[in-house]
Amino acid sequence: MAKSLLWSKWGKKEWIISAIGFTVVSLAIILTLDSSSSSSDRVPNQNQITTPLLDEESLVDLILLQNAQQKGAVCLDGSSPGYHFSKGFDSGSENWLLHIEGGGWCDTVEKCNIRKGTALGSSKFMDSKVPFTGILSNIESQNPEFFNWNRVKIRYCDGASFAGNQSEPESSSGLFFRGQLIWDAVMEELLSLGLANARQALLSGCSAGGLATLIHCDDFQEMLPKEVNAKCLSDAGFFLDENDVSGERTMRSFYRAVSNLQGVTKSLPKDCMSKMESSEAGCLFPQNFVKYIKTPVFLVNPSYDWWQIHNILVPSTSDHSWLRCKRNIKDCNPNQIEILHGFRDSMLEELKQFQHSRNMGMFINSCFSHCQTWITNTWHSVDSPRINNKTIAEAVGDWYFDRKAVKEIDGPYPSNPTCHDLDFSAFHKSRRA
Repeated sequence: MAKSLLWSKWGKKEWIISAIGFTVVSLAIILTLDSSSSSSDRVPNQNQITTPLLDEESLVDLILLQNAQQKGAVCLDGSSPGYHFSKGFDSGSENWLLHIEGGGWCDTVEKCNIRKGTALGSSKFMDSKVPFTGILSNIESQNPEFFNWNRVKIRYCDGASFAGNQSEPESSSGLFFRGQLIWDAVMEELLSLGLANARQALLSGCSAGGLATLIHCDDFQEMLPKEVNAKCLSDAGFFLDENDVSGERTMRSFYRAVSNLQGVTKSLPKDCMSKMESSEAGCLFPQNFVKYIKTPVFLVNPSYDWWQIHNILVPSTSDHSWLRCKRNIKDCNPNQIEILHGFRDSMLEELKQFQHSRNMGMFINSCFSHCQTWITNTWHSVDSPRINNKTIAEAVGDWYFDRKAVKEIDGPYPSNPTCHDLDFSAFHKSRRA
């Protein structure tokens, strides 16, 4: 979705109000499997969520990567990638938090061509300033552990979780698939800005950015001195390799197409690749490669992940009887709820292998949501989702600073009354009016 179609109409108040919707759906019309339904699911109606107003000091400038063209580290359209940097202060001046933006993937030349006309494929459409909220906030009450760290938001403009690895532009369109080079170049620049001298560092990301965090987690640690306390946090990045309700492996087929188009397998964990069929793109699924990550990892994921339900469990090609349920979990019938519970069971089964891992932490709530770390209301606020009375921020802090082992998993829907469940029903009604 180009800036002229959406952002140009927004003021500062609208930024946070629509933030969760942006992460999960803002460019779904061009980059997800469920293109027909996602095109209308732009901004969910968020019950109970209120946000503070932004002032100019809350907005952080876009910085375009230096020498990107010479390095070949370019977005889909050949423009320079970018990031936003807020300098740390006081006790956090030598600590770094990096957050990778989410935004799905593109699996065909046609979809990548459309994507390059948006902020997820070209820096020409990126906003010059963005708000830093949630895990990126500089307000201690909203972000108690990381508020005064050096905080970086890495913009996502390659369409393959910073793993695309084609040396030559695509012949018919001139598209550049250079996600790996973008990652390398961004890290090189941040290291020169002070990351190389960090005492503590956390790489995080949401959705496709959460997957990128897992793919590059060990690489991130290896770039830093051995004495640095480097860890990784993946938010809504644990995408499952599951049958959809029609019995098809829709997500596996999609990932295979992304991988073949963008040369992704060259960037995937080698330990995993040596054991999987490269044609199946199995090593894009975290369940198959997280066990090989040596760096400590924390997983934040709703067990009723909105995006995964829409695109993995019930894609638009499967069963239209799910439309109301997909828009609002409260409208699901008993049979659909049972199937959703089964999807949750599949996620928990995959996570069992990490239950006794000292390096792994997790916060798996039963919310109908997606990304939860970069929004203040779901990261750390009075009415944030909780498990055992802890917010996500508190659980992550306990894990990062080794205060205690964290394996927080709540019960099945609707057992957690603190959830912020997404609701698209009102939006769909307004479109039909």
